Amino acid sequence: MTLKNLTAIVTGGCSGLGHATAIALREAGANVSLFDLNEELGATRVEELGSDNTLFTKVDVRDEASVQDAIDATTHKFGAISLVVNCAGIAPAKRLLDKEGNPAPLGDFQKTIDINLVGSFNVSRLVAAAMAKQAPINDEGERGLIVNTASVAGYEGQIGQTAYAASKGGIIGLTLPMARDLAPLGIRVNTIAPGVMGTPMLLAMPEKVQDALSANVQFPKRLGLPEEFAKLVIHMANNSYLNGETIRLDGGLRMPPK
Repeated sequence: MTLKNLTAIVTGGCSGLGHATAIALREAGANVSLFDLNEELGATRVEELGSDNTLFTKVDVRDEASVQDAIDATTHKFGAISLVVNCAGIAPAKRLLDKEGNPAPLGDFQKTIDINLVGSFNVSRLVAAAMAKQAPINDEGERGLIVNTASVAGYEGQIGQTAYAASKGGIIGLTLPMARDLAPLGIRVNTIAPGVMGTPMLLAMPEKVQDALSANVQFPKRLGLPEEFAKLVIHMANNSYLNGETIRLDGGLRMPPK
């Protein structure tokens, strides 16, 4: 898939991994549609990336109507959609039982699953329906690519990460069956499972916390860069034989219990 003049949707596209991905996609010549809740930041990103080739829509990824309206706005401005990168998500931490033995609130667990897992599925299914109606973009019959964002926590969830690890493990589990479902339509599905990434949220933490998080990274001995996540998205788009795969992006990290 050659990205020049194609259109990509990036959920959570105004900050962190999504913002870095949006920049890389624009540099590759793609139109970018940002799905996010932050309207003020969305306006800033459109100005930065260029209003002719960038669109922002306020979207709750859990809500079918919200997502469908944003897809419709994207196709109205740019035409066919060839790529979606699901970066929207939250990362709460709470032990199953607190120090007094009280169970974690069920609503907190449900919210994490709804945003991270159900939200990714919701956007993917609705974008796939739009892609399926489009003409192939190359001689192999490719119509599009879906890239979901998991985490190494989906394999090695730490203490306090029951909700987050479950949501990301679910995304890993979605990858192959979703790819198989969409293969006859020429739509690929891949997942990236990042390790500890230097997003603005993490970089705002004290240096000693950052050092502790990167202590188990093998090489290079540092936090991952959002730009490195974006590079992998670009490679997944360019390499049409990469399908149904979850790739860890973690410097050889294996997460300890805490």
